[in-house]
Amino acid sequence: MVEGGNISKPDKTEFTECWKTTWKTPYIMRLALSAGIGGLLFGYDTGVISGALLYIREDFEQVDRKTWLQELIVSMAVAGVIGGAAIGGWISDRFGRKRSNLLTDVLFSVGALVMAFAPAPVMIILGRILVGLGVGMTSMTAPLYIFEASPARIRGTLVSTNGLLITGGQFLSYLINLAFTKTSWTWRWMLGIAAVPALFQLILMLSLPKSPRWLYRQNKEEEARSILEKIFPANEVDDEMNALKLSVETEKADEHAIGDNLIQKLKSASSNVVVRRGLYAGITVQVAQQFSGINTVMYYSPKIVQFAGFASNETALALSLITSGLNAIGSIVSMVFVDRYGRRRLMLVSMVGIILCLVSLSIIFLEAASYALKVNQFDTNSIPNSTCRSYISTPKYSSWNCMYCLKAGCGFCSNTANEYSLGTCLELNTEQRDWCRGTWFKNGCPSEFGFLAVVFLGFYILSYSPGMGTVPWIVNSEIYPLRYRGIGGGLAAVSNWISNLIISLTFLSLTKALGSAGTFFLFGGVCVIGFSFIY
Repeated sequence: MVEGGNISKPDKTEFTECWKTTWKTPYIMRLALSAGIGGLLFGYDTGVISGALLYIREDFEQVDRKTWLQELIVSMAVAGVIGGAAIGGWISDRFGRKRSNLLTDVLFSVGALVMAFAPAPVMIILGRILVGLGVGMTSMTAPLYIFEASPARIRGTLVSTNGLLITGGQFLSYLINLAFTKTSWTWRWMLGIAAVPALFQLILMLSLPKSPRWLYRQNKEEEARSILEKIFPANEVDDEMNALKLSVETEKADEHAIGDNLIQKLKSASSNVVVRRGLYAGITVQVAQQFSGINTVMYYSPKIVQFAGFASNETALALSLITSGLNAIGSIVSMVFVDRYGRRRLMLVSMVGIILCLVSLSIIFLEAASYALKVNQFDTNSIPNSTCRSYISTPKYSSWNCMYCLKAGCGFCSNTANEYSLGTCLELNTEQRDWCRGTWFKNGCPSEFGFLAVVFLGFYILSYSPGMGTVPWIVNSEIYPLRYRGIGGGLAAVSNWISNLIISLTFLSLTKALGSAGTFFLFGGVCVIGFSFIY
């Protein structure tokens, strides 16, 4: 989102022009590279936790046993994002776009290193908050800096590249997670390596100038002009200075009309009927986007794959690559269809696909639970001091299957020869995991339905990404009057991140209380309500 300006979707000609200009002008080359790194860092730091969490649980027993602690590790980055987005605009206006971007690089680097060397879960949470602050600030300042410091003919492409590489960064995080599964420090490498591109961007940023628009607003016209001379040919500088002057004067007139602080802007927006209607629509589509459950998939996809019966961390990460890759592909598909078929139609079609996939996933998990493997009574009872205590104490242990075993907080060890035959229900600890000669299950049960869950997870992403994934952000950039675009888009973005926080903070608790089937069915029901509002 860029305050005070509407960025049109770049066409093929603009991409070509951007490519030529970038290669010819070293300054633009550095700016484009900075845009790319910023987008990748944003995507990487939001996606990397999905794989890292699997190994954090292995190193810290309290994290493995406490669902709320896992949710806290994941969601505190989102809480940081809300804080970063809230102060990012003010810091950017007060200290300048360049200094704001430098600060985000420091936050990314320090946060990554704090997590990499964390001796306890509380330090991981602290690192996640710092990284979240960086993500929130960069979501506000990076597009703004690129928009103001690049030629008009290519700025749409550069900002779009920044957005596209966010999904690319998420896909990269899954690849890097997979690459470090065999190393001794696993999750520490996964989380810590983000410091490298952040430090590189910080060094790169030092060679870039301040935003000419921000300098002009600070009455530093000569300094702004000297920067424009680096960006434009000599015969275009005067025209750009006049355009800059007109734009800043218009912006100041808008501030005079609606106020220059948040409270005044909120009062002015709430008293305008057109803006109020825009906010109803803009906030509705943003909340509907998050309550479709998308970030449960992005943050917890390896865990969901394990719910489907794939016990191995490496297998879960490899299969999760599919969802991340399809999300990136869907973003490209959206660029092709969004103008051809319209915003509303694309969201409605997307919602129908999401609902069908969520209901299908519910049915698959329900069937998997119904046909879960039986507990081998003889083997389970013959292992002294190892049998699940809940299993021993229940009078109806003969009816127990794998799902009952896991719900009781125990582990299920499958048969050595065939994991789809009987297994044993044991206490959930590292000793029993190491003792198990078959496959050790603690998140989901072995099931022949498991591959269907992965297939419909892929269909879910394909339904979501081209429509509900991108269109809510486009809608919010278009529906507000120009002078209210910043405050309107900002309020909608905050509603999106708060909804994101609620979902990421409750998903594992929901699956524990309702089961995987019940949780996905709940999301499907919420999506039906979202569909009706959008319609």
